[in-house]
Amino acid sequence: MHRWSPSTDDADAVAPTDETSTFADDRGSAALEFIVVGLLLLVPIVYLIVALGLIQGQSLGAEAGARHIARAVSTATGAAAASERADAVLDAVVDEYALDPESVSLSLACRPAGACPRAGATLVVTLRTRVALPLVPPVLGLERLASIPVEASAAQKVSRFWGDG
Repeated sequence: MHRWSPSTDDADAVAPTDETSTFADDRGSAALEFIVVGLLLLVPIVYLIVALGLIQGQSLGAEAGARHIARAVSTATGAAAASERADAVLDAVVDEYALDPESVSLSLACRPAGACPRAGATLVVTLRTRVALPLVPPVLGLERLASIPVEASAAQKVSRFWGDG
């Protein structure tokens, strides 16, 4: 019986026996299978990493915006100054964290309920935005449907000396 070794025989050599013929036909296909399966797994993983990075960045922006606006409003001397400060901080956060200005909404509430902000109350600032997923085309409203809502809240005690001054 002739021993067959793919490393020593030529392509013109004697054909292999029935036992090894099935393995000889698959020679070289492992690399192709590795590349195809690798790409099929790599593309979704990269997309997931990019999407999670965008969501994390927008979450940090929303949280920073809520916290800084709560501080700015609670330390203001009056309603007019509080409004100016809140607008300035919101504009800075939108620019810094690349938030979509159309999707950002801001709400202020005081605890206990009543006029807001007021001296001695706890100011609760809630900032909401939406994160558009990457590579979603703006066709038929898909960019709106394929977006993740992000919300952050911050509470800050308003000084008891806060007033219209």
